[in-house]
Amino acid sequence: MNKHTHFLLLGLLLTLSISAQHFPVPSANPWKDDYRDITGMEHYRSWGTYNVHDPAVMLVGDTYYMYSTDAIYFQRRNDGVPRPDIKPGNIHVRSSKDLVHWKFEGWAFDSIPAEAKQWVWDNNQNKGATNIWAPFPVKYGDKYRLYYCVSAFGLQVSYIGLAESGSPLGPWILKGEVVKTRRGDPMNAIDPSIVTDPVTGKMWMHYGSYFGGLYVMELNPETGRPFTPGDQGVLVARRADYKKDNLEAPEIIYHPGLKKYYLFTSYDPLMTTYNVRVGRSDKPEGPFLDFFGNDLRDTTNNYPIITHPYQFKNHPGWAGVAHCGVFANEKGDFFMAHQGRLSPDNQQMVLHVRELKWTDNGWPVASPQRYAGKIIQESAVSGGGNSQSQTYNRKKANWNSLLPNQLHGHWEIIRIQDAKTDRQLEFGQILWGEGQLRATEINQSKEVELLKNGRMKGSDGKWKYNAKTGLTLVLKNETISNLIVFTGHDWENETETLLFTGLDRNGCSVWGKRVKP
Repeated sequence: MNKHTHFLLLGLLLTLSISAQHFPVPSANPWKDDYRDITGMEHYRSWGTYNVHDPAVMLVGDTYYMYSTDAIYFQRRNDGVPRPDIKPGNIHVRSSKDLVHWKFEGWAFDSIPAEAKQWVWDNNQNKGATNIWAPFPVKYGDKYRLYYCVSAFGLQVSYIGLAESGSPLGPWILKGEVVKTRRGDPMNAIDPSIVTDPVTGKMWMHYGSYFGGLYVMELNPETGRPFTPGDQGVLVARRADYKKDNLEAPEIIYHPGLKKYYLFTSYDPLMTTYNVRVGRSDKPEGPFLDFFGNDLRDTTNNYPIITHPYQFKNHPGWAGVAHCGVFANEKGDFFMAHQGRLSPDNQQMVLHVRELKWTDNGWPVASPQRYAGKIIQESAVSGGGNSQSQTYNRKKANWNSLLPNQLHGHWEIIRIQDAKTDRQLEFGQILWGEGQLRATEINQSKEVELLKNGRMKGSDGKWKYNAKTGLTLVLKNETISNLIVFTGHDWENETETLLFTGLDRNGCSVWGKRVKP
C-alpha cells in the first residue's frame, strides 16, 4: 500500500468514526523534514517540498502551481556524480492537486533574462545577477504572467521583469521591464505581488525591501506593466532603523467576504528570526493599518505577528518562517505558503503550507501546524471565525457538541513573541556564521492540561468553550478569547489532532495542539 492510499483509507475510517474518536489519532507524515540525502542536482525531481524559498501560488482549474526563488541547499558536492543537463539560477516550478504532494516541474527559463542581467551589471561593475528571486504569477484573460526579480545582493540595483505564456508551465515569452532601481533610489525593485480591484478592474503591484520600505504602483491591466514608463510608485510600509531592522516581501490579497485588502510583510533576517506581519486597508493603494490602527508607513513595529520561529516538543524547530504567498482554494478557504528553515543549522528550506483562519474582527491567523490534507472534515464552525470566510455547514453534524468532550487533555501551547536579539545585521541579514537561533529568538511550547472542571493544570488559569465565541483561556493577567478550534495534522507527533489559533491583546499569535488525553 503506498502512502497516498494509506492517507485516503485512514481519512475514511476517521470520518466514519469521528464521534467515537478521541484525539490525537495516529497518522504518518507525508514526508520527512531533513533532506540532506537528496541535495545533489541529480535528485532534483525529488525536490517537491524541498528547496522552497519565497513561494507564490496560483490555482488553475484543479491544480496549484508554485513558483519560487532558485535557492538550493547543497550538503555535498561530489565531483564524480553525474548531474542532469540543466542550468540552475532560474525559477523553480512545482504543481500539486492537494497542497500536500508536490511535483517538481523544473525551471521556468533557460537562463537569466539578458536585459535584467545587463541592468544589474551596468550598475554594479559587472557583478551580481546570479539567480532569479521571488517570482509572482498572475492569470489575465487567457494569458499567464510571471513577474521575476534580478538583483545585486545588498544594493538597490534591481530589476523586476515580466514574461507571458499560454500555459502555467510555459514556455515563457519575455516582455521586458516593469520597474528597475539603482544606487540612490529610495526603494529596491524586488519581491512583486499583484492584486486586482474586483470593482474597478484596476491592477496594482506592491514591491520593495529593506532599502526604503515597500511601495505600490498601478499597472496597466492590458500590458501588466506601468501606465507610465519609469514609474516607481509610492510608499506603503517602512521600518525605523534599517541598521538593525529588515522589512521585505510584500504579499497583497483581497478578501471578498471582508471586502478588505491585506498586506502581508516579512520582518527580520531570513535565516533566523524571519516572521510575518499584516496590515489591512479598504483600498489596494492603502493606507494600510495594523492591529492597533497604526499606519504601516509610520516607523513603529506593526502587529499582528502571524508566524515566528517556533519549536514544539519532539522536533528541532523552525527558523525563517516568512516571505509568504497567500492564496485561496476553489471554496474560498485561504492558505499561506512560506519557507521553513530546519533548525538547528537553518540551511535546509522546506515548504510550509498553513491554513489561514479569520478572527471575528477580521484578522488572519495561521494554523500552528503545516497542512497535510483535511482527513477529518469539521461540519460546523468552531467559534471565533467570520462566517463569510468559512465553508462548514453548521446543520450537518455534531462538531460543536463533540468539541467540549474533546478539549480537555494535555496541550502544547505557544505564545508567539517578538525575538529578543542584539545581532548585528548587514543589509538586513545576519552576518555569515551566525545562522543558528539563540534561545531568546525562538518561541517554545509549554504543556498544560485542560481539566474537565474548567481549570488549567500547569498554568494558573481556566478555560471555557462556546460554540459562537470559540475557546477562551483565562490566565492570571490576561484573558485570550475567540481562539479558533479545528482539526489538523501534528507533524511532530505524527497524529491527527485538535488545533487552535488566535491572537492575544498584544496582536501576537497564540497556538495550541492537543497532544494526549
